[in-house]
Amino acid sequence: MTADVTAAEDRRAADRRAGDAELVARFRRDPDAFTAVYDRYFPEVYRYAVGRLDVQTGEDIAAETFCVAFAQRDRFDPGRGGLRPWLFGIATNLMARHRRKEARHYRALMRTDAASSVEGHESRVVTSLAARRLQPRLLKALTGLNQGERDVVLLIAVGQLSHEEVAQTLGIAAGTVRSRLSRARAKFQKTIDREAFHG
Repeated sequence: MTADVTAAEDRRAADRRAGDAELVARFRRDPDAFTAVYDRYFPEVYRYAVGRLDVQTGEDIAAETFCVAFAQRDRFDPGRGGLRPWLFGIATNLMARHRRKEARHYRALMRTDAASSVEGHESRVVTSLAARRLQPRLLKALTGLNQGERDVVLLIAVGQLSHEEVAQTLGIAAGTVRSRLSRARAKFQKTIDREAFHG
């Protein structure tokens, strides 16, 4: 990662934190102001959840994330990170109940042509985008990752979180994020090399 990319990422994170501080102050005074958190972050949480699961389950997870966040809004600690990693952490924890479904989703994407999905237009669009973004070999590699590695990879690739935000989301050290990502890359490369050799 170049210094320019890192600096731009740091500026975006700082802007988000400043905006988050204002949102937190508002919803602490007036719970109805929490709708601004929903408006700002729902699309990102939704894309992340749908990218990991199917459309219906992802939609449910995204909605439940904001219900849990609203119920726990008084426990949010800005000193531990921003709203975005907090929300992605809630979503990731809620997905723990759907681990098998997530693995089935990836296997199904490997077996079928994304354009032939019969689940409806929205599902076809999301599946098509996911299939283009995560090629079949990568999908196969994803199923070979342990859960910690998969969470890190998908928070970065699908959720588009920075390494710092992933660390905050999962409650782990930044070094652990880097080591899990490094192990995942090695596993991806091994799977891709093996598939290329046998393909």
